[in-house]
Parts: sequence; C-alpha cells; structure tokens
Amino acid sequence: MTEKIAYYPGCTAKSYAKYMDLTAREVMKKFDIELVELSRWNCCGTFFGLAEDNLTSQLAPMRNMIRTREDGFTDLTTTCSMCYNTLKRANLLIQNDEEKASRLNAFMYEEEDYEGGVRVWHLLELLLEKVDFADIAKKIVNPLKGLKIAPYYGCTLLRPEEITIDKNPEKPTILSDLIFALGAEAIEDPYMTECCGSYLTVKDKHLVADRTNRIVGSVARRDADLIVVSCPLCQFNLDRRQKEARELNSALPEIPVVYFTQLMALAFGADVKELGFHEHYVDPTPVLRKRKVLGAKVKVPIKVKK
Repeated sequence: MTEKIAYYPGCTAKSYAKYMDLTAREVMKKFDIELVELSRWNCCGTFFGLAEDNLTSQLAPMRNMIRTREDGFTDLTTTCSMCYNTLKRANLLIQNDEEKASRLNAFMYEEEDYEGGVRVWHLLELLLEKVDFADIAKKIVNPLKGLKIAPYYGCTLLRPEEITIDKNPEKPTILSDLIFALGAEAIEDPYMTECCGSYLTVKDKHLVADRTNRIVGSVARRDADLIVVSCPLCQFNLDRRQKEARELNSALPEIPVVYFTQLMALAFGADVKELGFHEHYVDPTPVLRKRKVLGAKVKVPIKVKK
C-alpha cells in the first residue's frame, strides 16, 4: 500500500532545481511512498529570522504548516536543505514558545490556529527512517560502482544542533551511507560542512568563488569524480561559480555537482537524458561514461515525468 506524505517543493524546485524535484518524486515511488505536493504553499521565507522583535519572519513558514494540516497531513518533507532549515526551526519555535506561538496565530486571524502538530523532515531523514539504506541497495539496477563521490552538506542540514539530520553533526555520515548504498565510494572532505557562501553569490560572486575554489579544490585533491548536494544554492555556488573560481586558480579542475536524488534515479535505472545533467555548468555525463556507469543494461528503468 502506498504511503502518502505531504511534500513542500520550495520555489527553486519549479525553476532552477526542477530536476531535484522531479527525481525526488520518482525515486520515492520505488518505496511505495508518494510525495503529495501541498495544494497551497508559499515561499518558506528562505532563512530563519533571528531577530527577537520581528516575529513576522516566521509567518511564511508557519503558513506552510497550516496548509499541511489543511491537507490532512501531520508529516511534511522537503528536498531543499535551506527550506528544511527554515521550516524546521520555525516549527520548533512555535512548539516550544507558547507566547510567540500565540502572537503569531493572532497575526494570522483569518487562518486556523496552528499549534505545532506537524513534523518536518528532510527527504534524507525520511529515507533513513522509513526505507533504510539497506533497502535502497536492493532497488539498484545500475550500480554506481567505480564512482568516487564527495558528500557536501553545507550549513543548513546540520546546524543548529536541534535540527541536524545526522546524529553526529560534526562528522556526518548520512550522505556517505547513501553513496555506499548506491554502489559508489564516498570521499569525505574537511570542507563538507563549510558554508558555500550562500546568498553572498548575488552581492559578491568573487567572494563566493573563493569559497568554491577552496571546497572544489580540496575535493579534487582527493580524486573525487563528483560532489553530491541537497541544496539548490549550494549546487549553484559550487557548480556555476567554478567559472569565477578558475579566474582565481587556473589549475582548478572541473568537478560536477549533482543532487542526491539525481544519483538515486540514475542508480534505479533512469535514462540519463531525463536527469537534467545537460543543464549543469559542469556536465557530469563525461565522468559517468569514463567510470562506465552509463550504458549499463537495466531491467526496470524509471521514467522522470516533467
């Protein structure tokens, strides 16, 4: 029987990160889990507001909790790590601070009161909790054997400690465990939990390029073939900003940066033409061919519906 779970795609899932969204929906079907997009959702606000005297920054994520309850769900998942961080922290604030929760509900007098009855998950957590990575390995028809993949977490999956998706936020392994389950080798790097520069990419792309140079350069020195992420902004900064990073360091090699759901779909037999690799600044297709991951005969390919 298919289990249905409320799904918050986030803004970039409808544009820049559409292939993370599309592949996430399809790979979860392999485990009889349907990601049901909220019937009405709004931008999460992008970041968790820290100002004590500005509760209005919590209204956007709170509305998505209300929409989750309106749709009849108590669990809400997302693939974007920034959306996860914002939604999770706002939800915990409402659950743990009665006075602020009351003020927020008063702001939204036309909405039903929200009292904290939703649990927010990142999709990686959901996979671990409801599927288990050993079961993921059983679904593979195109093992990613021979690929060396560097997991990159960035900031928002692990910090602050109360929202971390890994039991050891200082040395996380959840992405490495997934990589091993897909048949590849995980290459852990000291920069895997460093900030990519986030939205400074808009204000000062060369500052972010310096971060990209350090992160990608460190991964390259460990002979990794790919970097895997769960954040559209991390993907943009580590992928697109390689152009500017090479202005700082002409010796910086090109390293493709892909979403974890794209890798899962590839391992489950999806046609590489449907995974959106051609839209990346650094196309991973050549290294996939080099490692002989492409071209394998698969029995049950999945169709990524656009």
